Amino acid sequence: MASGLNWMSSCSLVIRAYNEEKHIGRLLEGTSHQTMRDVEVILVDSGSSDATTSIAAHYGAKVVHIPPAEFTFGRSLNLGIAAASGEFIVIASAHVYPVYPDWLERLLAPFADPQVALTYGKQRGNASSKFSERQVFARWFPDQSDPRQDHPFCNNANAAIRRSVWQVHPYDESLTGLEDLAWAKEVRGAGCEVSYVAEAEIIHVHEETPRGVYNRYRREAMAFKRLYAEAHFSLYDFSRMASANIASDLWHAARQQVFWKNAGSIFWFRAMQFWGTYRGYRQSLEWNWQLRQTFYYPHGMEMPEKSAPREVKPIRYNKK
Repeated sequence: MASGLNWMSSCSLVIRAYNEEKHIGRLLEGTSHQTMRDVEVILVDSGSSDATTSIAAHYGAKVVHIPPAEFTFGRSLNLGIAAASGEFIVIASAHVYPVYPDWLERLLAPFADPQVALTYGKQRGNASSKFSERQVFARWFPDQSDPRQDHPFCNNANAAIRRSVWQVHPYDESLTGLEDLAWAKEVRGAGCEVSYVAEAEIIHVHEETPRGVYNRYRREAMAFKRLYAEAHFSLYDFSRMASANIASDLWHAARQQVFWKNAGSIFWFRAMQFWGTYRGYRQSLEWNWQLRQTFYYPHGMEMPEKSAPREVKPIRYNKK
């Protein structure tokens, strides 16, 4: 497949990080195993006090610093992309790592269509991920690709954009989250396309406390409300969605014979997810139905429990 990428110019990988010494080495190790070579790596660090920047430097990354007081998700991306030289900008969280050596090839392949401005890939959890988090990933990132989505959902933990489109449409630096959704919404309005690539798979490691889950979903709900002024999330929505997702997760956990191991985390994760969402929405407005389904509704009983197998052998990581 690599020969099919000769039409591409250089690729840059932009990573946002804060105290990620536990995880960033695996992402950079996985990048070094990619079939695409000479990938420029830009680390945007917002004040790490651990070994994050030295690990990144060991792998040849260019480090860009942003003062913590100036940090927003959009601003850090704009700084990182401005420091990058590639026409195609891959964006990854510091606590993810690729599963396959063709991750970058697959993620960038949709840019052969000149209308595509953004691609994003599949995400899955690891053995330490909360059961409900794995269910969220399965819902948001299915095993079937969608080369031209009819909605702007995406996720910058594993995505790529055209730099030339970003130069006209930089990221919104004022949002508390969902800068990826805001960007996709804007560029789709300008006639560009968003592509989902199931084969571009990464493992996303979240090690959050209940408070962390609450804060993440509250922050994203605040941003979502700004993007969609008709949105609302009432106490009734909180009760109904938390109950429905808890019931769905418990059913799947029982089906996989891991009920007792995960029952406790299922209750607190879903409660914090939707309580944070409720706290982020304080106006009685209407939702965009399709995005509501994508973000919050539990999947049906047909949802696969594992990623679809591929013929490509996964990366064998060094044990840390």
